[in-house]
Amino acid sequence: MKIVIAPDSFKDSLSAEKVAEAIAAGLSDVLPDAQIITCPMADGGEGTVDAIVAAGNGQLRRNRVQGPLGVSVEANWGWLPDTRTAIIEMAEASGLQLVARNERDACISSTFGTGELIKAALDEGAQRIILAIGGSATNDAGAGALQALGLELFDEQGQPLAQGGLALAKLARIELAGLDPRLTDVRFEIAADVNNPLCGEHGASAIFGPQKGASEEQVRLLDHALGHFADHCAQVLPKDVRDEPGSGAAGGLGFAAKAFFGAQFRAGVEVVAELVGLSEAVKGADLVVTGEGRFDAQTLRGKTPFGVARIAQAQGVPVVVLAGTLGDGYQALYEHGIQAAFAIVSGPMGLEDACGQAAQLLTDRARDIARLLSLKVA
Repeated sequence: MKIVIAPDSFKDSLSAEKVAEAIAAGLSDVLPDAQIITCPMADGGEGTVDAIVAAGNGQLRRNRVQGPLGVSVEANWGWLPDTRTAIIEMAEASGLQLVARNERDACISSTFGTGELIKAALDEGAQRIILAIGGSATNDAGAGALQALGLELFDEQGQPLAQGGLALAKLARIELAGLDPRLTDVRFEIAADVNNPLCGEHGASAIFGPQKGASEEQVRLLDHALGHFADHCAQVLPKDVRDEPGSGAAGGLGFAAKAFFGAQFRAGVEVVAELVGLSEAVKGADLVVTGEGRFDAQTLRGKTPFGVARIAQAQGVPVVVLAGTLGDGYQALYEHGIQAAFAIVSGPMGLEDACGQAAQLLTDRARDIARLLSLKVA
């Protein structure tokens, strides 16, 4: 029997690699002769770099860069030397988890540190850069990242603009000459599942600004500022991409990546699956086990279990999900290649306890699934 284990991380608890190890331990206890392949996954958000590096042939790099509010942070990124591919998780440099809830400020937060990571990848000789852009703390249309890469933004007095989305309302001139010329030789891909435009009622500011600390009035001002930035970009670039799906991703970093780097958008789980070789691993498998912290109807929007199930379904392999909790509408996934789903908790349990015991709970539930499989084998 061949079983492939391809879970996402359990947020605030276990990395995808640790989740896979815990599930493998339970399956092996009951099915010692089974061929078990672990294939940690992610969907372009938190844990993407770790999942890809853990799959093999990857290296973890670390740089000190500017955080979203200007305080320096240590940020990891992945390097695949065989293909000269860099995997940059923008949340490492510009993520919401780097800012205390009471300090979140969408008006001044900047993607400058993400630009510094891109520069580090260019210095390494990257020919392909994958930007995983989930979990941002920013709403600056990627202007900070562009500034870190040499783009110059000036106000009416000819002074450099301050960082942050709100400052873009004062933009009077864009100077392209200093933008790093190496960017034109690199293939950029965005790993994300957000299809919002840059501006408007479904844009970056309106939809994501409040969770980053923006008030209703600040959302209005930020939306205007990002539109003003896009107006100026349209004057110096051959194409206006503000209304394209994904331009509003990560507070508009998607816009900058499309407009200045020619980036292509792909589903995050699709990119990760390709890099970790999931399709090849699933060939000839009898079962795939995947999972995530919360499994519900939102999983249909491109989260890891949905992406894993699509790959397995194409090869006729059944899929079982292990999740921290089963939320509303999870049964809808049964129409998309998932045969069964189980919550790992064994009884009433607080979130803190569940997170602390997640590895053992995963192992216990995997052992239960293996017992059912052993009945079939017998």
